[in-house]
Amino acid sequence: MSRSPSVNGTAFGIGLDVDDHGNVIVVVEGPSAAGKTTWCLSHAECFVAEYVPTGDEPEGTHPETQADYWVRVNSRRWSQALELERRTGLAICDSDPLKLHYSWCLSMIGAAPRSRWEFELDVTRRAFEVRALGLADLVLIGTPPLERLLQQRAGDLTRRRRHFELHARLREPLVEWYQAVEDLDPGRVVWELPDQGIPDPLPPPRSTRTSVELLDALVASLPVP
Repeated sequence: MSRSPSVNGTAFGIGLDVDDHGNVIVVVEGPSAAGKTTWCLSHAECFVAEYVPTGDEPEGTHPETQADYWVRVNSRRWSQALELERRTGLAICDSDPLKLHYSWCLSMIGAAPRSRWEFELDVTRRAFEVRALGLADLVLIGTPPLERLLQQRAGDLTRRRRHFELHARLREPLVEWYQAVEDLDPGRVVWELPDQGIPDPLPPPRSTRTSVELLDALVASLPVP
């Protein structure tokens, strides 16, 4: 697999001046129609919105082109989380800015070639090297059964969810991904979207959010297809 030229943080859409923080970034995750956005709207005054497709995504192009695009998207959302954290002390993200799990999950169910995941991992590692991406301090993940996902999809008339069937198949590998995240540092994954809102107390911020070693340890612990 070829590597792109070396990059700096600006190449990912942010500056390099990313300080250590004493506050917390919380990610709200789950399959399509799991209730992520509803939970955020109910329990957060402001939050980093999920990515909204524009129609210009480079789907079907070379995996390296896709990787560059999605890591830029993810880095912008990470930058937004850092800014919100600076301003308020707490950043809630509607879906994980580190959406590396998506290409891995697709490869696990045979819906995308392994090369897509490998290219995206390569670019993501370089984003970690310049602190343009990192792991959140806490993940809240809702994994309702398929029947409930179907009900919630039918009840939400504001969204089309064109790829719902595909995304529903990603439920199992998504759980495997976040189990690996939990195993890295136990206590940083909550396996529900709590009805009462943000957990109290929150864990402390990771001291190694953007550590390449942390990312490598996560990848090494993932199941192999």
